[in-house]
Amino acid sequence: MGKRKLFRQLTPLELQIMHVLWDSGACTVQSVQDKIQGPKLAYTTVQTMLNVLQRKGRVKRTLRGRAFEYRPVLSRDTASSSALRDLVDRLFGGSVDALLMSLVKSRQLEPGNLAKLAALIEETEEPDGR
Repeated sequence: MGKRKLFRQLTPLELQIMHVLWDSGACTVQSVQDKIQGPKLAYTTVQTMLNVLQRKGRVKRTLRGRAFEYRPVLSRDTASSSALRDLVDRLFGGSVDALLMSLVKSRQLEPGNLAKLAALIEETEEPDGR
């Protein structure tokens, strides 16, 4: 687990804030607070979490007038890939096949999507992506 664990997963609140930044781009604390889904969070809570994300290198901040603007450094794709890798490692012993079998058995992966998945696998196996 050594080097792969360098990226710590986002907490639920960090992820909620990152979704706002991914969807909206650079935002002030106030605009993140206004756009966040669910119960309204205190301004200071949002500010603290943005500062935590900045210290962790997940966002960068730039002073614009009297307020900082925060923008994502961590991409949605990188975050989702890392979270999925962590899930597969912890729950399925690193086996993506076991994850897919679990999705099929629990009927969360429908037959129509299985065909799309098979086509995608076939497409990626072809040389030069053709």
